[in-house]
Amino acid sequence: MDTSTSYLGFRLPHPFIAGASPFGYHVDSVKRLEDAGCAAVVLHSLFEEQITLAREGRIAHMDAFEPEFADRLAYFPPVQDYAFTPGGYAAHVSAVKRAVRIPVIASLNGRTTEAWLRYAIVIEQAGADALELNIYEVVTDLDVEGMAIEHRLWDVVRELKRVLKIPIAVKLSPFFLAFGNVARQLDLAGADGLVMFNRFYQPDIDVRTLEAVPRVELSTSAELLLRLRWLAILHGRVRPSLAVSGGVATPNDGIKAILAGADALQMVSALLRHGPAYVAAMRRGLEDWMEWNKVTRLDEVRGRSSLELTRDPGAFERANYIRTLQSWTVR
Repeated sequence: MDTSTSYLGFRLPHPFIAGASPFGYHVDSVKRLEDAGCAAVVLHSLFEEQITLAREGRIAHMDAFEPEFADRLAYFPPVQDYAFTPGGYAAHVSAVKRAVRIPVIASLNGRTTEAWLRYAIVIEQAGADALELNIYEVVTDLDVEGMAIEHRLWDVVRELKRVLKIPIAVKLSPFFLAFGNVARQLDLAGADGLVMFNRFYQPDIDVRTLEAVPRVELSTSAELLLRLRWLAILHGRVRPSLAVSGGVATPNDGIKAILAGADALQMVSALLRHGPAYVAAMRRGLEDWMEWNKVTRLDEVRGRSSLELTRDPGAFERANYIRTLQSWTVR
């Protein structure tokens, strides 16, 4: 049977790829991912703040050596806590490319349209096969309009497509008022792939110290449903490849995402829980399901459960919402 898929222009033997994680910190651990059968790997992110600090001595236009900014810059990790300097990241991309044969997707994480984006050229020259762009920001300025955030995102993609030859995937937050239109505009801006979704890491509050406490928890299958909805809505209606990130914890999760329209399935939490070898179990589960359902090619069922052929997707979603609420009863 044929489990191959296309993602960002690459023909992969199957849809299971390693998402950005600590596995990307070392050449040996990336090699483990390849040996375990991952079809591609996304390296961990290089942050905008690392680049501007190294080049200009500034973070978000704040001088790291000015006392007046000390309290605000204290929120950011010290330089030594990052796995690589910007130059070290480029060298790492080159080293990984020499060590593995699978596509290597580098990652940039930031929030502005400024000169740090030029570092994408350095990453391309280092040998990355593609770039995953992770524009992440929680907007706390109450005067900033949502449209301004969306325009900034589209401008970033247009700028990168103007200077890069390698494919660009955009890893997105779901928190847009009209996410479908955001996806359509990214399509028009030239994005080669959309990754759904960036996890929204929310700090907790320690009731003893009265301080915010960062907390990281691995994702579970419960996070998949939001991804399935937007995969199903976008499949067949936008040009970029569609990848799911978050909630792919079991083989059935991967199958559901493919039925909704996913071209690639990024795995992070599952690999951190079970180790790189777990990708073989995921692939085996997909193959068993295909055999049981007499499916010879994955392309035959991709998007089978999407809304591509639904006459009125909006009415479908509204009706499904009402039907779900009506299913609750009180005894």
